[in-house]
Amino acid sequence: MDKELIVRSGTQHVDFALLKDGKLIELHKDEGGNNFSVGDVFIAKIRKTVPGLNAAFVNVGYEKDAFLHYHDLGPKLPSLLKFTKRVSTGKLNDFFLKDFPFEKEIDKNGSVIDVLKSNQSLLVQIVKEPISTKGPRISSELSIAGRYIVLVPFSDRISISQKIEDKDEKDRLKRLVKSITPPGFGIIVRTVAEGKKVAELDKDLQNLLGRWTAMCKKLNKAHHPSKVLGELNKASSILRDIFNDTFTSIQVDDEELYHQIKDYVQLIAPNKESIVKMYQSNVPIFEKFGVERQIKTSFGKTVSMAKGAYLVIEHTEALHVVDVNSGNRSNKANSQEDTALEVNMIAAQEIARQLRLRDMGGIIVVDFIDMTNAENRKTLFNYLRDEMKDDRAKHKILPPSKFGLIQITRQRVRPEMNIKTREDNPNGIKGEEVEAPIILVQKITQELERLLKKDYKKVVLNTHPFIAAFLTKGIPSIRSKWFIEHKKWVKILPRDAYTYLEYHFFDKDGNQIN
Repeated sequence: MDKELIVRSGTQHVDFALLKDGKLIELHKDEGGNNFSVGDVFIAKIRKTVPGLNAAFVNVGYEKDAFLHYHDLGPKLPSLLKFTKRVSTGKLNDFFLKDFPFEKEIDKNGSVIDVLKSNQSLLVQIVKEPISTKGPRISSELSIAGRYIVLVPFSDRISISQKIEDKDEKDRLKRLVKSITPPGFGIIVRTVAEGKKVAELDKDLQNLLGRWTAMCKKLNKAHHPSKVLGELNKASSILRDIFNDTFTSIQVDDEELYHQIKDYVQLIAPNKESIVKMYQSNVPIFEKFGVERQIKTSFGKTVSMAKGAYLVIEHTEALHVVDVNSGNRSNKANSQEDTALEVNMIAAQEIARQLRLRDMGGIIVVDFIDMTNAENRKTLFNYLRDEMKDDRAKHKILPPSKFGLIQITRQRVRPEMNIKTREDNPNGIKGEEVEAPIILVQKITQELERLLKKDYKKVVLNTHPFIAAFLTKGIPSIRSKWFIEHKKWVKILPRDAYTYLEYHFFDKDGNQIN
């Protein structure tokens, strides 16, 4: 399995495309004007408490106040408030918590008005970016994420990732981390720490303690509200969370960004520094690696899959609905049940990819093709769970209902990735939009494959002159690729009378093929 990260730098933003065996599975956009990223820490002020919601609204500098629920305050809130006040007023200059006297923990079933009041200063962390008309969701239970561990101030807990299943390894990591953790701090050990030595863990810990100290030094002069601890830049945070030994290439088209990424990889994985490459070509980087084409074909309402099957993805305010269709695939299975299982398995793989690619969150309802066999439904459910194992967002999948529906809940911490794939109608119809030409070519290719499988001796394609030129020009042309794959030459005739996206297939006798 090859993993590649393709980084495209523009004037306004930077795009990061994660490819797995050449297939686009994640797409991230870093816009310089985004002031609110998950993990950022702000010094802010309580605007007002709302006993009915058992929550407070906090001014973090966004047009809408951030929402802070009582359960997101953390049990050590009194200690955090005391620490913040003493550091902000210059009365405390030792930012390590060894000698800091902790206050009594708050009641987990208490009321917000008992612990917070209006105009009070508080350190808060973004846990959910502003989405639609809502302000950020925040927490006062702070954590600072590193490569192998997460540092949790005002805690004494050592937790190990549940994805590390080996009990001996869990015990080993717990013992090592306990030996290096300073008093007053807790640690969460991340999955990538499995098998790592104490020196690597300690190096990560010292880096996090340095970030904590740098944040505390800002509090004395910080105005309210302001960011006192920013997440790493997008490139570093993506590499921190997803980078592992399976990465084979990181291609970057901007020199400054190339050096940043190379330095960070050298820091976290020195043996992998050589995979960072500076991309230098006249061909745009996303075109070279097929990312642009995959974006165009993956973000529309309809998503094509193998063997003619396709998904229809609809969005509402409350949930996302995905409909699985078998399409015009040729049926080589022994029965309708076998066909349904085959299409559903293909769909499960694509749905897992789409959720990560679009960063869809909330409730997702998938209408798979009905299957009467309970064993087949169980097979599909287990396969979907396996496909979603690599998804870093917290999620839960419910077994299929008797109507063939599978419900998924997926954590939403950022706005959904939404890319416009339709274009203005080139035939001049004002206000009308059509699919992008690249999707048209994909449709033509899929229909041609279906026709050639039906043993048509000769196939003639009539299409608009622009599309005909696109299919026949270049070395190798798309038509040449068809010939290499199917060993049949397709005659392409340009038709001036056709609209831009119109095309028809004809057989050897000149009869149109429907």
